[in-house]
Amino acid sequence: MINSDRIIERFTKFAQIDSVSKEEAEIAQLLKKILKEMGAEVFMDNAAESVGGNCGNLVARFKGNTDVAPVLLSGHMDTVEPGRGVKVQFKDGVFRSDGTTILGSDDKSALVIILEVMDVILENNLPYPPVEIVFTVCEEIGLLGAKNFDLSLINAKIGYILDSTDTEGIVTRAPSAKHFTINVHGKDAHAGASPEKGINAIAVAAKAISQLELGRIDFETTCNIGKIQGGKATNIVPDLVTLHGEARSHDEAKLERVTQNVCDVFNKTVEMLRKEKNDLLPKVDIDIKEDFPATYIADNHVVVTLAQRAAANLGKKLECKAIGGGADANIFFGKGVVTGVLGTGMTDVHTVRESITLKDMENSVRLILEILKLHASGSDNV
Repeated sequence: MINSDRIIERFTKFAQIDSVSKEEAEIAQLLKKILKEMGAEVFMDNAAESVGGNCGNLVARFKGNTDVAPVLLSGHMDTVEPGRGVKVQFKDGVFRSDGTTILGSDDKSALVIILEVMDVILENNLPYPPVEIVFTVCEEIGLLGAKNFDLSLINAKIGYILDSTDTEGIVTRAPSAKHFTINVHGKDAHAGASPEKGINAIAVAAKAISQLELGRIDFETTCNIGKIQGGKATNIVPDLVTLHGEARSHDEAKLERVTQNVCDVFNKTVEMLRKEKNDLLPKVDIDIKEDFPATYIADNHVVVTLAQRAAANLGKKLECKAIGGGADANIFFGKGVVTGVLGTGMTDVHTVRESITLKDMENSVRLILEILKLHASGSDNV
């Protein structure tokens, strides 16, 4: 039933369409056309206005032919850089780029798989539940499409997002994250003629950073400062430095402690230096924002058991996985839609060595088909 040639053709075509974050309009229009030809109700939301991109999230609804609750299927349309001018190479069942760009299987493999699932269902008149498809924008730059998606546009309360490498796992646990921006203010001065008149903001920040525990805090908690900007010239004592960082944890209490410690260390450092210099400077201002909420799906939740039963029917095992990264699933989960993350087989993502096999995509199609078949039978009692 699966049309391998169609998968090859579609993946090659989709991967070669430029769609870096905020520039997904071309791939979205093609997907919209294909979905409409399948008979879906298709529309786009207003996320473009919020994310500053050239299109919003794409939504497609299939009515289904069984009286059960709808299921969400989702993937994201955007890719990372270098993602322009992709040239797909397909040899011995493996898709790769020409080595100068990413391939874009993250996450265009999901788009192809979901379309193939619906093609197989419709061509063979298979029983299937109502299916709601959401193809998001700007996932790669902070899950922005999902964050700005209006959940009232869909009715599904369970679903699956295809955005992982592991084809033998379902991601059920992912951390929550907070992003922090820290501005350390010093005092400018000529670095050669009168450095003692200045307060080096970079040096103040460095003193604080040296007191922080960064990297792996414990098995479920991390902290990182990933970007530092400051200074105007080598002959000027810098009066401002800005740091961007994040903390993640599967435990909300630990996340709160880590972020509070970052605040405390910076505040105490500048307070001590102000006393030493008898000055109103240095000073610090800190902004902390939630990046995404945690995902925690119980092992006995229908999203898990349904997928595991489907895998077993295909002679495979599907294990529950915990990861350290975030995905659109975190956002959907936080808004009340329980979504497990399934793998498509993509490897070395975000690099020019990225690849994916036709076989893995075909197996993903089979798994989703079996999930929908089981759900359509009503045996899961959703």
